[in-house]
Amino acid sequence: MDFQDTPELADFRQQVRTWLDANATRRTDNGHIGMEGEQANHEAKDWYKKKAEAGFACLTWPKEYGGAGLTSLHEVVWTQEVENFKTRDAQFIIGIGNCGPAILHFANEEAKRELLPRMASAEDVWCQLFSEPNAGSDVAGLRTRAELDGDNWKINGQKIWTSGAQYSDYGVVLTRTDPTISKYRGLTLFMIDMRQSGVEVRPIKQMDGGQHFNEVFFHDAIVPDSFRLGEIGGGWNGALTILMSERLAISGIQPTGFPQFLDLVTTLELNGKPIAEDPIVRDRLAAWYSQWAGLQSTNKRMLTAVAKGGIAGAEASLGKLVGAVMNQEIANFVCQILGPAGVIQDDTISPAHAHFQQTVLFSPGVRLAGGTDEVMRNIIAEQVLGLPQEPRADKGMAFQDIPTSSG
Repeated sequence: MDFQDTPELADFRQQVRTWLDANATRRTDNGHIGMEGEQANHEAKDWYKKKAEAGFACLTWPKEYGGAGLTSLHEVVWTQEVENFKTRDAQFIIGIGNCGPAILHFANEEAKRELLPRMASAEDVWCQLFSEPNAGSDVAGLRTRAELDGDNWKINGQKIWTSGAQYSDYGVVLTRTDPTISKYRGLTLFMIDMRQSGVEVRPIKQMDGGQHFNEVFFHDAIVPDSFRLGEIGGGWNGALTILMSERLAISGIQPTGFPQFLDLVTTLELNGKPIAEDPIVRDRLAAWYSQWAGLQSTNKRMLTAVAKGGIAGAEASLGKLVGAVMNQEIANFVCQILGPAGVIQDDTISPAHAHFQQTVLFSPGVRLAGGTDEVMRNIIAEQVLGLPQEPRADKGMAFQDIPTSSG
């Protein structure tokens, strides 16, 4: 790994620092900015508009599509510097980080020039519509149908766990267009207007009080064939592009909980003694530091590979698996050592502004988003360790012939 700045990158880093100092607030702690509600959405859109006007939005996208036409190393520099500020960079990570690459790879030229600049400036907000109630972690087992009707497609079905759908103008939706062949070969990917009457969004109330996830229902929703991403039946390749981009995007913002835990350990006293003197706390601190440091190195290796023209591989899956589990374990541990105070979710009186209490309630969703633990383990086993794929009873079988619990 070589992260020494070239003269060009050093100049870019200084430009970024100067602009952030003038347009953002420096962090004074390791807390996270809330992402829920209309107010957060409006603040994020204003932030992205300023970024786009300053030339810092979508740094690696071509300029004709609203980007800056720079390299992945410029993106690394931005990520390193923006960590020191309280910003809304993560708000539209799904649209810009996931849907954007799919459109760049598979959309026609007219759609790219029309839609990507509006995405880059957050004039339009996008969501990703993959997961379904009856498919679980098996993305290719989806049942949302798209049927050709002249020059349009009619979409019917349901998606679930769609982040930010209630604020989205457009989405990228994976559908089944041919149930008579293998489940992987009968899929087609589309862009879809989320504001049409055939799309119904129902926010899901979570136990932390937020409504980050949604159910989305399609009732004869119309998609023009010009909004198709890639070939008919080629949707699985498009889905893999999005999933690889998602893992790279998530790896940069995946919460681990360790910085917040370290802050707490160095400042909190219980029963008149620093908790850092407790042998159990010290043991957990050492274990989680080792995991956190390993994730930092893994992420740097991945960024180095991408900067040299590679792609986000299984390293991102490792970061998601280890980081999401550690985030939940740390939150649970802290709430236990706080005793009765561990159940008080009041950011004005709780240690660390109730960060750990809030994490306990939201962390199960983090472990699901971007792929479950089991999916991440399969990716690592097959792509890193070279282990054989799990046996599949439906291999080569037409999707319509696969037995279901309702069949």
